[in-house]
Amino acid sequence: MARPKSATHELKREEILEVAAQCFADRSYPAASMNDIALACGASKARLYHYYESKEAILFDLLDRYTQQLLAIIAQAEATAQRRNLDDRAALHELIRAFLQEYETSATRHIALLHDTKFLGEAQRDLILDRQRDVVSAVTRFLRRAYPKRLKASNQTAVTMMLFGMINWTFTWLRPGGPMSYAAFAEEVVSVIDKGLSP
Repeated sequence: MARPKSATHELKREEILEVAAQCFADRSYPAASMNDIALACGASKARLYHYYESKEAILFDLLDRYTQQLLAIIAQAEATAQRRNLDDRAALHELIRAFLQEYETSATRHIALLHDTKFLGEAQRDLILDRQRDVVSAVTRFLRRAYPKRLKASNQTAVTMMLFGMINWTFTWLRPGGPMSYAAFAEEVVSVIDKGLSP
């Protein structure tokens, strides 16, 4: 009979994922070893294998949880817009704020999503890439509803990627506690988008 999981099992996994994401960001996924992750966790490699069978399993769990979180942010933004009776433009602006609020605490996970998905096996990689496409499609829908006169079939991909270009690379330069907060930057993005796309 299998031993039941302890009440702190998921908490430990979250801690491992946080440390592993930092190791991948610092060393790169190929260079970081299970031993590096175990040392950074203050645990033995054998203890790490109790939770994950391989480095790839850690990467997949990290990206699986993170992409689900991004989709949950979108669903929450839609629910909030309905509950607060926001117009389509305000709903998009709230989504931008929600993404940047998430990015403030998940820079290393975002780095892994942008750089390390290619190291997964085919089935797992396809799942993560499908979720990324779902995120892009959802943001395109928000943009189309918010600025219907500006977004056409011919430019909607470019405009969506422009928005992601503004927010996805903040981990390279925007620092918590720096001269500009993530919340302040979100307002700058909202302003640029609104002034650029409004008729």
